[in-house]
Amino acid sequence: MNIIVIGAAGGIGNQLVLDLADTSNLLLGYNSSKVSVSAESQKVDGRDFESVFSFIQFGLEKYESIDAVVNLPGNLMLKPPHLCTEEDFYSVIDTNLKTAFSVVRAVGKLLEGCSVVLMSTAAASIGLANHELIVSAKSGVEGLAKSAAKTYSKKNIRFNTISPGLVDTPLTKGIVNNKIALSASEKMHALGRIGKPKDIANMIKFLIDKENDWITGQNFIVDGGLSATK
Repeated sequence: MNIIVIGAAGGIGNQLVLDLADTSNLLLGYNSSKVSVSAESQKVDGRDFESVFSFIQFGLEKYESIDAVVNLPGNLMLKPPHLCTEEDFYSVIDTNLKTAFSVVRAVGKLLEGCSVVLMSTAAASIGLANHELIVSAKSGVEGLAKSAAKTYSKKNIRFNTISPGLVDTPLTKGIVNNKIALSASEKMHALGRIGKPKDIANMIKFLIDKENDWITGQNFIVDGGLSATK
């Protein structure tokens, strides 16, 4: 398989790339931190339409066809709306929603017959304090994927989203490294633990597997029971 991963240097991205490295041709996009796996990689700004378009176009020219595009950029800002600045707002929207839209825009123009995976959050399915900003962006990603699944169905492009609970990555180190916050978070997840990058990488691999090509427009919540149990 020929797979493009944007945001490949993050916690989930690193795990996914390690899992796919021996079986797929990979084109990896990173923003600030380079990927640690030996594979074709380029710096790409997911918030910039032309940067993403050029990156995916390069992948198409290199491999002639692309089987999957996975978009992983994200940030996490937990504060009530009255404490959010306009700069906070655009930082979260651009990093989470605009990057996803950039990918949909480029894929819709350039590709056909592929699987696209975008990232949402389990918090978009349950009311959690101080999550208003992130769920505003991620709810938009879920709606984007549903509409794109219909718009580009004639090109056989499948769009799905994954909604993780709290996962142990560099992005969440502020929570994970705080014993009190971590303990509280573990209790919120029915299975008594927070997620590992492998938990999310496994679902991504499932969705990009060509054997599972009758799935589109869906959101898959992988959250240890966070959003479904009390």
